[in-house]
Order: sequence, then structure tokens, then C-alpha cells
Amino acid sequence: MIEYLNGQLTELNPAHIVIDINGVGYFVHISLNTYTALSGKKQAKIYIHEVIREDAHLLFGFYDFDERELFRNLISVSGVGASTGNVFLSSLKTDEIKAAIIAGDVNKLKSVKGIGLKTAQRIIVELKDKLSKDPVSANIFAVENNSTREEALSALVTLGFVKKGAEKVVDKVMKNNPDISVEQIIKDALKQM
Repeated sequence: MIEYLNGQLTELNPAHIVIDINGVGYFVHISLNTYTALSGKKQAKIYIHEVIREDAHLLFGFYDFDERELFRNLISVSGVGASTGNVFLSSLKTDEIKAAIIAGDVNKLKSVKGIGLKTAQRIIVELKDKLSKDPVSANIFAVENNSTREEALSALVTLGFVKKGAEKVVDKVMKNNPDISVEQIIKDALKQM
């Protein structure tokens, strides 16, 4: 099992990175929160969660240990897979997810694409006690605005949405707020899709 990768970022996109370790490039799926934290960095230490299936070996990377632990907690709940866990961490900040689970805020959890009422309730029941023992911190990341529309579209397509539909939603979101960050575009788009 890989614990972390520490190396040079050769590619940084809202949905994935390629990190070079001694000449080997690892393709790592990331959340929007991790993307925001990595913006502008050339070197990074990424905490890894491996998903090994019959047809694929996938790496999910996280900027900090707490985000990875929350991801692991989320995917331990029946009905929440690795892709849905990644969408969770791209839609809401780590502290928002923890606060919603601890408070029993079903509507906040249902705002995440792919999460229905029963899954949201199951997440709360299974994780509330576990997460209430962990303190909620207040991490705030700055986002670097760089070809915003294309990065947001790329992330949404990577998350499994049809490009044409994603373009309409992204354009609508950007029309209402032209100076919006990539992170916020994706969050707003995920709520509308």
C-alpha cells in the first residue's frame, strides 16, 4: 500500500495530477480542495488512497492527511464509492462535510451529486459518532484563476458528466459571476447537474 508520494508535479488539473517520482509519472485523481491547495506549487507531498480492482489500479491523492481520512470514512459507508467520495470532497470543504455530518444536516449532504436521502441518512448514522471525536479546523485555500472555464469543464468531464451539458451549466454559472474561481464554478455546477 502506498502511504504518500513526494515529488515534482508535472501536470495539475482540477480532477487529477501527474506527480514525477524518480522519472516515473503517477496519475493521481484529486479533489477540488486538493487542487486548490496545490495551485502554484511545483513540488508536493500527496497522501494516497489506492483502489485496486480487477480492471484498474487507481490512486486518489489528498493534500493533507485529514482529507484522506474523511475520504476513507466516506467510502466505508455502503453506497459511497471512491468516485462519489471524490465528488463529495470537490463539492464541499472537509470542514463543511464534517460539520454537516455531526449536525445531521441531510440537505447539505444531499446537495452533493449522486447522494440521495437514504445515502445521506446512512452517512450521518454511520459517521456521526466517529467524526464528532475529531476537531473541525478552519482551513481556507486560495485559488489561482487560470483558464477558469476550461479547467472547470475538464474537472466535470473527468468526474463523469457529459461535456455538452457541463458547458451549459458552467456558462450559466460564469454569466452570473464572471470573476468566480474554478473551485466555486465546479461546486455551483455540481449543485445544478
